[in-house]
Amino acid sequence: MAVRQRLYSKEDGKKKNLVSKQLSFDQYFDLDTPQSPGITTAIEKLSTSIGTESRGAIFTRTEVVDFILDLAGYTTDQPLHQQRILEPSFGRGDFLLPIVSRLLTAWKTTKKTGQTIDELSNAIRAVELHSETFHSTREAVIALLISENIASKIATDLADRWLSQADFLLAPLESQFDFVVGNPPYVRQELIPPSLLIEYRRRYQTIYDRADLYIPFIERSLMLLAKGGSLAFICADRWMKNRYGGPLRGLVAEQFHLKIYVDMVNTPAFQSDVIAYPAITVISRETPSATRIAYRPVIDQASLTKLATSLRVKTLPKTAESVRELAKVVQGSEPWLLESADQMMLIRRLEQQFPSLEETGCKVGIGVATGADKAFIGKFEQLDVEADRKLAMVTTKDIASGEVKWLGQGVINPFADEGGLVDLSDYPRLHSYLNERKEVIKNRHCAKKSPENWYRTIDRITPSLAKTPKLLIPDIKGEAHIVYENGTLYPHHNLYYVTSDEWELRSLQAVLLSAVTRLFIATYSTQMQGGFLRFQAQYLRRIRIPQWIDVPQILREELADAAIKRDLLACNRATFKLYGLNDKEQFILGDNG
Repeated sequence: MAVRQRLYSKEDGKKKNLVSKQLSFDQYFDLDTPQSPGITTAIEKLSTSIGTESRGAIFTRTEVVDFILDLAGYTTDQPLHQQRILEPSFGRGDFLLPIVSRLLTAWKTTKKTGQTIDELSNAIRAVELHSETFHSTREAVIALLISENIASKIATDLADRWLSQADFLLAPLESQFDFVVGNPPYVRQELIPPSLLIEYRRRYQTIYDRADLYIPFIERSLMLLAKGGSLAFICADRWMKNRYGGPLRGLVAEQFHLKIYVDMVNTPAFQSDVIAYPAITVISRETPSATRIAYRPVIDQASLTKLATSLRVKTLPKTAESVRELAKVVQGSEPWLLESADQMMLIRRLEQQFPSLEETGCKVGIGVATGADKAFIGKFEQLDVEADRKLAMVTTKDIASGEVKWLGQGVINPFADEGGLVDLSDYPRLHSYLNERKEVIKNRHCAKKSPENWYRTIDRITPSLAKTPKLLIPDIKGEAHIVYENGTLYPHHNLYYVTSDEWELRSLQAVLLSAVTRLFIATYSTQMQGGFLRFQAQYLRRIRIPQWIDVPQILREELADAAIKRDLLACNRATFKLYGLNDKEQFILGDNG
């Protein structure tokens, strides 16, 4: 059997299917191939790293672990010693120790037919990279086995058969598994040694764009499932909606079934706070059908046990209150829409009826990233460079009130209007200014990559953008924060912006301030701690609006007036007319104006 791999490139924020090739299942099983010295060194470095950030270590509460094992079906009423379970990153044993306890409880109720070591040795496989953590958890497993009246030598032998100190993404693993459970590591790409990241990319089809390490962990875990087997993970929900999760969503759509989804927003699922909200997913290797969904459960043993039973019952009662079923959540690589059925229907109707924001003549962009803000940004009047080498800049602080109140920041512009960087010999003050900060500027990745262009900002600066009226939108907000800027300031990289050659911006501002826009963003965006949404370009581009030519003059004026007054109820009333929403659809949005 083989797996089709898709490779993607970025073009205007969209994925393009560039290559389709066959990868053998050896990629997922027989990975015991010779490794380069660079990869070996990188693995050894990670295995001895001290910080939890570099290891992506986040620890899960006991009640949540039991809940996940129940959802996976790893319960003591099953012949667990005849089944196989994998924990791909066992850490200090949050999942592993309860797994061992459940295995022993189930095994003790069976009729023994052979030696303990023979009956239990194949039931568990668990992997951990970090050396110190591996050894301390191994001792805890042995101690648990001994406490269950298993002889010390057999306990040690079982632990050594069950546990491996290795990189899960590269380690050989024999056979397939009935269960894969756990909390995969949260590691950003920039924390992974380059040689190792190259090897991961070579092996795994789902490492796309800026995917975190948990993405290939999910891929390999899925491919290790036996027919009918289930993966039950708790991890960040970002991949379910954002761009880098597209290839993994496509893999799930092609070969698996999203069986259960539990939204863990505002629940203390972990033993420490995390910025991104987690979710629990159960994905099985079986024919797809409806997805069972629960939202924000109470974190106590009794409540979670009851909820697990409801989520796994064969036929969901029509009177079920805490669980709902949604069909067609998984549709290729498209973001998963896991909100209520009514909200999904409204989103789908608007998507079918209206064009996307950029199809109506609007452009979505992001402000300039310099790579060294302390060098390139400062008080405008104090930037000692030629007048045409600096621009007044708008930041999130300037628009905190909902209107632009410029605090006087500016940004250095090293780019010539006709393209390329300016010749520093033509700008002695700029040359002197940059030379004074040369050490900081040249230490950036982009400068090291192109030493001759050491003084460029990461993003090209186009002065005409400063002169263009625009709507400014901070990335992370609880509600839409859309601010009109009349064309005097250049946006900082923490701000997204919308310009338009068609739509009048004040009218567009009212639409973007409305509950309709919030529904689009909440549907496609990942949520952050505190209920904040990500108003990023990839989500803003999902918004659907009518063509400007189709908007009646009286409604244009109503929209603009509501935005200028920042009357959110009036923005909703006018926007609901714009989309032709009926009473039920207005009610779905939670505000009928």
